Amino acid sequence: MMGMPYKRTALLGCAFALLVLPGPFALAREDADSAPMTRKEFLQLLQQNQQLQQQVQQQQQTIESLSKKVSALESRNAQTTGNPSPQTAASTRPEEQPLPDTTSSSTFHFGKLDIGGEGGVAFFKSPPSGQFPHSTFRIDEARLFLDAPIWGDIYFYSELDLAQRETTSLALNVGELYLDFESISKLWGNEEMLNARAGRFYIPFGEEYQYRFAIDNPLISHSVSDIWGTDDGVEIYGKLGPAHYAVAVQNGGEVTSQSLQGDKSVSGRIGADPTKWLHVSASAMRTGELNVKNGTSAIWFGNGWFHSIGSHSTTSFHANLVEGDAVFRLPSTLIRAAGGYVNYNDNDPLANNNRDIYYYYLEATHDWTHSLYSAVRWSQVLAHKGYTIVGAGNMAEYGFQELTKDYWRLSLGLGYRFSQNMVVKGEYSFNQGSEIDGTFRDEENQFALEAAFKF
Repeated sequence: MMGMPYKRTALLGCAFALLVLPGPFALAREDADSAPMTRKEFLQLLQQNQQLQQQVQQQQQTIESLSKKVSALESRNAQTTGNPSPQTAASTRPEEQPLPDTTSSSTFHFGKLDIGGEGGVAFFKSPPSGQFPHSTFRIDEARLFLDAPIWGDIYFYSELDLAQRETTSLALNVGELYLDFESISKLWGNEEMLNARAGRFYIPFGEEYQYRFAIDNPLISHSVSDIWGTDDGVEIYGKLGPAHYAVAVQNGGEVTSQSLQGDKSVSGRIGADPTKWLHVSASAMRTGELNVKNGTSAIWFGNGWFHSIGSHSTTSFHANLVEGDAVFRLPSTLIRAAGGYVNYNDNDPLANNNRDIYYYYLEATHDWTHSLYSAVRWSQVLAHKGYTIVGAGNMAEYGFQELTKDYWRLSLGLGYRFSQNMVVKGEYSFNQGSEIDGTFRDEENQFALEAAFKF
């Protein structure tokens, strides 16, 4: 699942050898035409021809064998598009020609175990009210990916997080860890219809999380809504006709290995590619009734989490979400758009805290050359009655105390792709909003530089 570049190189090498081999035979024929040919020479030439044909047949068999292996790997990757992990869901570039790959393989192989990694080192600066009031160098991201076959079509996969934007801790954390049961539906003759995974994995809601890692994100910031999260549970995914789907049942609560409530979250997404230039999907999710003791939801929203905004008498809360996504692949330009709705409520006996929240973003990436690109994203969250929207502000203030009714972000960026494994980029984002009492939120703009990589 993680050795594709090496196998493609082998396949191309065999094809190149196949083209080169007829050269000696053509040279022999040229020499033969320039002088009379004896019977002995003819027999020698015939023998050489037979040997060459045998070599061609052997290499053709090798090519076919490699082609089958590559097709099988591509089929496995295609099956995961129902809910791919972000590292396998790199943003699709408009041009067909790939960037140069400076490595012979994207992973290290230790027996059956494949190890890969991604990360980013960055510089951030914001005004006093922003998240980086002091000029800050930091490890923005660092993670390792482990992948190994277990038995048959059962695979082990794990993402180990060494550093994340959302925390200053450099402790090792588990991002994903699951068993993948692939091609279950081959039992009735359709390998792509049904697959399953069990463990900890990304919540299959929306699509921004699939390209939010530094190496895939054309910008450095994310949208204001920035919906993503990992949680423990089970998931089925696959392909039904032209549509890809993913449905998951997960704990729903704070990032922990133990759930504090019986009700579970349910999420799902269905998508299709009606044309080569258009991709669309629709997602829905319910967090389930979350115990206030559990703290927050597993899903991330607005640079924070869903949590109770009720009085101390509140014991449970929930959020229901829907979202639509679209991707337009135009010549030299990639456009992504999404819009969604959230309903929050709780069982506070002292007040009605029901909230309707709307959000959307529009993003465009344009390639000026094969390596140089620019990107822009406009995103906004609207909550008429107010909700805790951190944005680019202070987490302690806007994540749990002040209620914001409107927040928007305009991100402008420029990047250069040295290869598929190395990108440098810079960005300036404008961030503004207003609190429920009319207080204006400003001084949260942000400047950032980043070098993103993978291996």
